[in-house]
Amino acid sequence: MSKILVIDDDTAINELIKVNLELEGHNVIQAYDGIKGFALCKQENPALVVLDVMMPDVDGFTVAQRIRKNEETKDIPILMLTALSQLNDKVNGFNIGVDDYLVKPFEMEELKVRVRALLKRTNQIPKSASTRELLTLGEVTLLPETYSVKINDKTAKLTPIEFDILNLLFQNHGNMVSSARLLKDVWGYSPDDDIETIRVHIRHLRTKLDKISDGKKYIETIYGGGYKFCV
Repeated sequence: MSKILVIDDDTAINELIKVNLELEGHNVIQAYDGIKGFALCKQENPALVVLDVMMPDVDGFTVAQRIRKNEETKDIPILMLTALSQLNDKVNGFNIGVDDYLVKPFEMEELKVRVRALLKRTNQIPKSASTRELLTLGEVTLLPETYSVKINDKTAKLTPIEFDILNLLFQNHGNMVSSARLLKDVWGYSPDDDIETIRVHIRHLRTKLDKISDGKKYIETIYGGGYKFCV
């Protein structure tokens, strides 16, 4: 059982999400505005936050920013709900640090699939920690227990999604990993050609690698295909 915080000012949707997630065996806490939601997030330390964008006074983007900037809550995964389907809203959410994005109206089964995928990703040490997967390649070393990557003597902390992306590229080094495979293997489901989701996370991952790589580029874009890790 996981503790999940639902922050949505629409009482009907909030209650519907609560009922469905409780049927999955989760303990659901509810908030109907961003101020109370952030306060509960700090107080309850949930395993996951389901967060609506369009709320009065304090919107979901602001709440997400506060969660990410707070030391106690910064690592809690966020599933953002919105009635807005414009690309910029997704990009803004991912840039803030939102882990996944679901556009209203949505099917409850889709919500449950994404919740399961997020909980599975964040509640477990990556599989490379317990298998014989490659952990060192040239000067690059993956540190799965801390979701980090080390290049020579410098280390960068990654988000679980960034680590999973890097690990998948790492295990297939020298070969292209398609965008479709990234979506399937990293996110745990097969969304509709959401290529911008990958681009945003790859950009963040490259930025972190650049800070510790002394100018060397490790992730190559194969235009129209996917990405490749090179050493």
